[in-house]
Amino acid sequence: MVLKYSRSGGKATSKGPMDVASTSRELEQQLGARLRQLRLLKNIDQRALAARAGVSLNAVKHLESGKGARVNSLVKVLRALDRADWLESLAPTVSISPMQMLKHGRREPKRVRRRTTAIV
Repeated sequence: MVLKYSRSGGKATSKGPMDVASTSRELEQQLGARLRQLRLLKNIDQRALAARAGVSLNAVKHLESGKGARVNSLVKVLRALDRADWLESLAPTVSISPMQMLKHGRREPKRVRRRTTAIV
């Protein structure tokens, strides 16, 4: 994904798998449109998808229209459409390269120690 920053407004726009979108609302609408396309490609109606996913019909309608829904509903719908792999691109595994660790010179603590305070 490529981020471009405009000098005038300081707003970041992204170019990647989804078209350029400047607001959360636009991203939700694009995701909803992709879910709808996938559902239609698989020749499943909204009611059948809702039943297969274990969510309400309104949850499917809200997801497809970009009005939002709970993350739980999104996960269930993606699994019902056999596209749970989309979740990996939404939340990829975060890792730190060995070079970054050397630059910062800090090691991750193995455990967090509690501070004890004495009440006197």
